[in-house]
Amino acid sequence: MKSINRRRWLAAQTTGLALSGLGGARLLGQEAKPARVDPERAGAELITPNAQRAINRALQYLSRKQIKVGRGKGAYGNSGYSSGVATCSLAGLGFMAAGNPPGQGPYGKNVDLCIEYILACTQESGFITGINGASNDQMYGHGFATLFLAEVYGMSLRENIGEMVGKKLRKAVELICKCQNDQGGWRYQPTKSSADLSITICQIMALRAAHEAGITVPIEVRNKCVEYVKKSQNGDGSFRYTLSGGGGTFPLTAAGIVALYSAGIYEGEDIDKAIKWLERQGTSSSHGHYYYGQYYAIQAMWQAGGEHWRKWYTGMREKMIKEQQSDGSWNDPSIGPEFGTGAGLIIMNMPNNYLPVFSK
Repeated sequence: MKSINRRRWLAAQTTGLALSGLGGARLLGQEAKPARVDPERAGAELITPNAQRAINRALQYLSRKQIKVGRGKGAYGNSGYSSGVATCSLAGLGFMAAGNPPGQGPYGKNVDLCIEYILACTQESGFITGINGASNDQMYGHGFATLFLAEVYGMSLRENIGEMVGKKLRKAVELICKCQNDQGGWRYQPTKSSADLSITICQIMALRAAHEAGITVPIEVRNKCVEYVKKSQNGDGSFRYTLSGGGGTFPLTAAGIVALYSAGIYEGEDIDKAIKWLERQGTSSSHGHYYYGQYYAIQAMWQAGGEHWRKWYTGMREKMIKEQQSDGSWNDPSIGPEFGTGAGLIIMNMPNNYLPVFSK
């Protein structure tokens, strides 16, 4: 698919249908930061022929691995992380980031299978968890699944998708809001207990996507989350796991920046310090949960714009081309190749700006 701006791409397929979130990224009344990357040229310039070949191989890998019939239809396995809604949702977002909205494009049917699985995993309470009630999903998976449903809801041109997804998306959003704890964050269980940043980022990003798709999100939830995230930052600019203390990590620092972006905060000393901290760490594979961390880091640099963005993306692009496995996957040893490949597709396709949640 030719690289074009996401807004033009969607507009070309839309006949009078208003899609939420196409006028720039806002969350709960916050003004969007002006784009500092030219989205009309970024894709054509940055997604090289070698990068596109890597993207095509990754798409083929995820398509092959997806369960097409029977138990777990739409998922990527029947046990462990591969069976989780987080992996399925990230794969769905990966297909969409490459220009395949629900039911359209070469991999639109794969997106539909992801939707089918996520909807089947949505409980009456609104909690979304895998076919086995997978313990490794919890609120982590719920956040990714809610984000995926919100992007589907905002991008699909089919009324039946809106009807199917809308009701369950609203319940999923309501559950997130109800489970926010007094500190302003979220933890693994869908209850008001403790909080950590790795779970909190999943929820605030999902809420931002839902808001962009036209779902009501209380301003109080956003404000409490901002307080929590800011308190999670260390003096050196890094972000830590919980408020109780500890050193910062690469994935958490990238997540902290994106959490603030998702809440509509694009500038400030806290963000500048965190960006500089990430840049000092670089794109080294020594970071734990590598593709999970880079999934957030690429978003952080995309919004930072300018040379922050271009230098980071070109470095990651070449690194990922070299590290792609022979079967087309990118393997994250901590989580698995399906998750790593979904994250990798989002990273590699970021210049195309197809997903509304990444809009500026």
